[in-house]
Amino acid sequence: MLFRRTVALAAAALLAAGPSFSNETDKKSAKPAEASAGWTESQMDQPATESLDLGMYNAIREEGLEHSHIMDYAGGLIDGIGPRLTGSPNMAKANAWTRDQLTKMGCVNAHLEDWGEFGMGWQQLNTWVRMVEPDTAVFVAQATPWSPSSNGPVKAEAISVVINDESDLAKYKGKLGGKIVLLGAMREVPSTDKPFFERYDEKQLKELEAFPLENSNADMQARIERYMKRIMLTRKILPFLSEEKPAGVIVPSRDGKNGGGTGIIFDDNGAALGRTPYHRDTAVPFPVVVTQIESYGRVFRLLKHNVPVTIEMNVETKFTGDHEHGFNTIAEIPGTDPKLKDEIVMVGGHLDSWIAGTGATDNGAGSIVALEVMRILTSLKAKPRRTIRIALWSGEEEGLFGSKGYATQHFGSYPLSTAPDQLNMPEFLRKPAGPLEVKPEQKMVSAYFNVDNGTGKIRGIYTQNNGTVYDIFKQWMEPLADLGVTTITNQNTGGTDHLSFDAVGIPGFQFIQDDADYETRTHHSNMDTYEHLVPADLKQIATVEAIFVYNAAMRDKMIPRKPFPHPEMRDQQNAPLPGLYPTATPGDAKDN
Repeated sequence: MLFRRTVALAAAALLAAGPSFSNETDKKSAKPAEASAGWTESQMDQPATESLDLGMYNAIREEGLEHSHIMDYAGGLIDGIGPRLTGSPNMAKANAWTRDQLTKMGCVNAHLEDWGEFGMGWQQLNTWVRMVEPDTAVFVAQATPWSPSSNGPVKAEAISVVINDESDLAKYKGKLGGKIVLLGAMREVPSTDKPFFERYDEKQLKELEAFPLENSNADMQARIERYMKRIMLTRKILPFLSEEKPAGVIVPSRDGKNGGGTGIIFDDNGAALGRTPYHRDTAVPFPVVVTQIESYGRVFRLLKHNVPVTIEMNVETKFTGDHEHGFNTIAEIPGTDPKLKDEIVMVGGHLDSWIAGTGATDNGAGSIVALEVMRILTSLKAKPRRTIRIALWSGEEEGLFGSKGYATQHFGSYPLSTAPDQLNMPEFLRKPAGPLEVKPEQKMVSAYFNVDNGTGKIRGIYTQNNGTVYDIFKQWMEPLADLGVTTITNQNTGGTDHLSFDAVGIPGFQFIQDDADYETRTHHSNMDTYEHLVPADLKQIATVEAIFVYNAAMRDKMIPRKPFPHPEMRDQQNAPLPGLYPTATPGDAKDN
């Protein structure tokens, strides 16, 4: 799942309301949003009662629960290939492996689709860090993604550097050359007095059903402002450190939910220096490692008490190209109804991961579930009326690149604002400058179903504020109550690839899953390994998702859609109403 420590949740809300796509739409095949804003015939007059094939329910349950191969897929992907950083050789192996697995199970048209240039290909070959003075101590550490090599072991004096704003840079000028920099203050390490592994209880599920009425715009804006402040400061820190020429940089690992960041490392784009370390023109020129907080804390305290510390580190990494492209794995089960076979139901998850572990729960779990969904249906020789298409994305962790690229190529996109203040922002936060330009295939997709919340079993589904599907999903879920699938919420959820569909007016759904130890321990950490998968839960997830996908493919009507999105009108819709105070004097309203 896209990294959520900074503003990913806020960004998710923005994407849900209106996406940030690059304006690369083929003008010849696109058409303005106004021409597509109405409902299609297949979305009107939805039946009050769903026609459910309970015999197929039973067949899917037996195949998915009693004859599962999901842990076979887990072994092949997670152990056999390992971490799958976008643009890396392992990512290419995973694309090819999933394509071949889909072909073997009987899917058609299994292929890789290029979504565009990503940046530098990179591998970590070996990293170690240790303190050699005043004592010997081995660190739990890894290179941050796209860190350059140290070109052999380096040993140097350690120095603590804490930069809270640009004015702090001056105090370190001329002092960092050839040293190993501990960058950042020591964070608080809370007591671990709560469980790391959690499941929803009935009270929590009931609370999740309620739609929140409070306005969270102020909180969202505050998150974005804090995030942009960090970005702007990092843009000052990087050239400063580059000029100083340190021997290396060590950053502390962040925390997890319930104090889960003890004794482990989280190694992702939040640990790296800069938003786009995978681009050559913004690459970090010195080796950077992230270490567990306990190792960092010891050195930080020694330096604070003026005890000289010497650290030795070796970062061995390899770049495999500056202009690597990203690819999605695509395959299909063809539709059989002459009238509906050109319509599509999609299922997927992101195949890429970070590097500290082997990408098991994020999002190996969602990828192997999608594979198992297709295997279940092909094993049963299902004859869906609509075509069922699987898509395994890359580039999700860096900004939903794979699914957004696919949506742009197949469905449509928005132009982005080119105002000076907007060009200074990350693409996913830039405002839309115009309406959605739609491609013909957009109206052919009934729904997209996504799994990307770890290994915990499905407890229900988010409608993504699409209340028209509530009664449909409720009927689908009634025969699944004994599997724990009971909850429907009209709330939005963010941070992953269903947003790319929702943003272009296609129903995109993410399931409610038990947290397990996802947010506490495994999300982007060195604990994200095969051992943290829960086989019984994964069997349940694949079974439930297969039933949802099959039902959507068999209905007489497509899944109903929300009103067509017009994010370019958001500022106008949220603007204050004029003329509310008849005795007010002329002039600009003052912010309160």
